[in-house]
Amino acid sequence: MKEIIRFAGYLIPVCLLVGSAFAEVTLKDDFSKTYSPYANTNYPLNVYWGDTHLHTNMSIDGGGDPYNPMGKGLSRRDAYLFAKGQPVVAHNGMKFRLQRPLDFLVIADHAENIGVHQGVIANDPVLMKSEEGRLLRAKYESASGDPKKLAELYKQIQREHGLEGSIAGGDAFRSSVWKEVTASADEHNDPGNFTAFIGYEWTSHDFWLHRVVILKDDAEQARRFLPYSQFDSKNPEDLWAYLFRYARETGGDAFAIPHNGNLSEGMMFRPEDSKGRPFDKFYAQTRSRWEPLYEVTQIKGDSEAHPFLSPSDEFADFETWLSVNEKKPENSYRKYEYARSALKIGLDQQAKLGINPFKFGMIGSSDSHNALSSVAENNFIGKGAWSEPSPERLTMVRSWGEKARPIHDRAFSASGYAAVWAMENTREALFAAMKRKETYATTGPRMAVRFFGGWAYQADDALKPDLVKIGYDKGVPMGGDLINAPKGQSPRFLIRAVKDPDGANLDRVQVIKGWHDKNGELHEKVYNIALSDNRKENWRGKVKSVGSTVDIKEASYTNNIGDPELSVVWTDPDFDKNELAFYYVRVLEIPTPRWTAFDAKFFGLDNVPDKTRMVIQERAYTTPIWYTP
Repeated sequence: MKEIIRFAGYLIPVCLLVGSAFAEVTLKDDFSKTYSPYANTNYPLNVYWGDTHLHTNMSIDGGGDPYNPMGKGLSRRDAYLFAKGQPVVAHNGMKFRLQRPLDFLVIADHAENIGVHQGVIANDPVLMKSEEGRLLRAKYESASGDPKKLAELYKQIQREHGLEGSIAGGDAFRSSVWKEVTASADEHNDPGNFTAFIGYEWTSHDFWLHRVVILKDDAEQARRFLPYSQFDSKNPEDLWAYLFRYARETGGDAFAIPHNGNLSEGMMFRPEDSKGRPFDKFYAQTRSRWEPLYEVTQIKGDSEAHPFLSPSDEFADFETWLSVNEKKPENSYRKYEYARSALKIGLDQQAKLGINPFKFGMIGSSDSHNALSSVAENNFIGKGAWSEPSPERLTMVRSWGEKARPIHDRAFSASGYAAVWAMENTREALFAAMKRKETYATTGPRMAVRFFGGWAYQADDALKPDLVKIGYDKGVPMGGDLINAPKGQSPRFLIRAVKDPDGANLDRVQVIKGWHDKNGELHEKVYNIALSDNRKENWRGKVKSVGSTVDIKEASYTNNIGDPELSVVWTDPDFDKNELAFYYVRVLEIPTPRWTAFDAKFFGLDNVPDKTRMVIQERAYTTPIWYTP
């Protein structure tokens, strides 16, 4: 009789396994345990980079830019190819390419008369069935070849049929365009490699309260509802009600991202609804549900903090913009425009209502209107076709409306990107990560930032190679909540920041804390928790500058200052277990050349205007971790 061994229920000749001796081995069919510590990981190991706010020639102020001219700008296809790393020729005739592709993109063309310019140019048969379409086509034909007339026609479309006018072509034309938009996103969506979300911008021109709407779903689901525009309503509450109906009736999901509020004239975070009534619990719940993120930095300036609101913060005055309205006293309403102040107001509302309406995560995005998402200082393509690189860019001045301040092109910021910690590069995984707010913003560089909060981290956890596993095992990531402090303990935060591999070293890591005390007062404090080059705070809490290696004339720098990585476990020394609080991380790079320095070098400019900023300290802002007694 042949010798056999029983293996997983099968009889196998022993000679094939262990020789001639008879043996019987019992093995369990249990592979739940694995040698690999990463095989069953249920937390994200990768950060994905993207832009959630990009416009193409289908936007009324993208395609209608007379510098294109008249709608002949870059398309959605151009935008997707560029984001994926392909070279694209810009409106100024120069070829551009990203140094590194993006992982995801939201083309957020304005819902108001989306695609009208392309319809006029193409003599679209659906648009031509409307009186507005035929009138615009006739004027376009009479203006063709005359840049001045085309510019006048563009202004008329803006006024009568654009962002502040009426719908051209009706729902039939809107449906045909939306079909094209959604099909384009599905065509370029490549799960695992590149995610193309379906989205658009709801553009309420009352106080710049714009929102980008992002859908989780594919074209078939998205087409069941037309994009919601200010022609439907100018009130955010109505947008949220629309998103609720969309989710309920399609089985899909969506959310809205408010633009940076620095131009909102104090309306973005004012604790009043659109009718001027104080928030109630339902409002707070609704806003928190449908607006989980906030765009804290973009081309039109940075809105993390303001020097008037945070005078003791030496880094608060960063890419700061003036209000667009020169008639209003700005400082009277600044606290309702900036993220840090809004987070504090959210604590105050939570104390009153039990719900925090401003419990948002941080992201950055570009708001570029030339279809090209490129916000690196040495590769900044500009806000629109009119602000692409040229010898005149640093001296050009524009006016946005009769009551608006003049805007200098050199004031535009090369910013920003959204960083998302997700399980994989798919619509479903990225959308889920954004909803749980495991996100952070950068002004362009791709530094990797981890931020965890808990009660049991030890100092040497920051030095361990499995920092991320420890972070999730012992606490919560950015976007999470700490509750019910153990007796006698303060929260501990585990933080790691790693430089952009192709960028500058790090200057420091800071924690920004905001809290609501027992008297109802709101406070904030900036803590330097990790400093490069072995620097220490002095007895006054001040830190010696990291220095600068920037050569403005050559638009260059060196990494012989700063550190490539900063990791630390930090414990709040001022913790009160009875006070509502939030904590977020700000990471600063060493000084580097600003895009204006690269312009000056490339074009050999000798007439750079005085007070033009030529050096910048790029940064990242994480989503907070909140503490609730």
